[in-house]
Amino acid sequence: MNKLIPFLATALVATIPAAAQEWAKARLENSPRHLEWVKVKHGEREVNCSIAYPEVKDKATAVIVIHEIFGLTDWVRSVTDQLAEAGYIAIAPDLLSGSATNGGGTAELGGGDAVRKAISSLKPDQVTADLDAVFEYVSKLPSCNGKVVVAGFCWGGTQTFRYATNNKKLKAAFPFYGTGPEKADEIARIECSVFGFYAGNDNRVTSTVAKSAELMKAAKKTYEPVTYEGAGHGFMRAGEAPDAGEANKKARGEAWQRWKELLKKI
Repeated sequence: MNKLIPFLATALVATIPAAAQEWAKARLENSPRHLEWVKVKHGEREVNCSIAYPEVKDKATAVIVIHEIFGLTDWVRSVTDQLAEAGYIAIAPDLLSGSATNGGGTAELGGGDAVRKAISSLKPDQVTADLDAVFEYVSKLPSCNGKVVVAGFCWGGTQTFRYATNNKKLKAAFPFYGTGPEKADEIARIECSVFGFYAGNDNRVTSTVAKSAELMKAAKKTYEPVTYEGAGHGFMRAGEAPDAGEANKKARGEAWQRWKELLKKI
């Protein structure tokens, strides 16, 4: 199993503070869709999750959204709303649930170094168990068609690729600027297709794509990475911010379009 948090410090490059997301908060407050908080239990753990439902006639595919190194922020929740707008059930677990005093999570940790320190302390087996519980919960919702995919950003992108090695029931994995597993036996366990999204100006992560492609090809697995030139690490969030640079804004738009087209084929 590959390391849970490779190169934590560099994950802060080309990002905006998690707290500076009033635009994302405004989207949530103005959303016409049904958004709610649910607690997913497994064993002695209780994982707080934000879920968004689409306004559709038929049952929908579900997307598990894994948050960045900043924890479960308003922006991550706004991604679930955007997925719901596109016709999908989307659930974002706070994998820091229980990390704060009195069992709190991201919000109670208060952001910044406290959140990053808590994430660095997470154990891979716990993360997998949390995601497994969320998978079981969302797949059994009356409004879900039974199909579940996973997606994540930055730290969550790495966890997305890693989780694909641990759940054979996933229909697809969408890692955004996260590194892949480094061992052939881990790659061999992947049963779903993996579609990667990477930034041209993010050598720390993007330089690992060739190795991931090599391992996936050797294992006869489907891996389709796309690199968005000129974009920086975190472009899905940075490209949505009011002060977004043109390269990040363009990359975000193209990535969203690709993502939605891929989801339609699930």
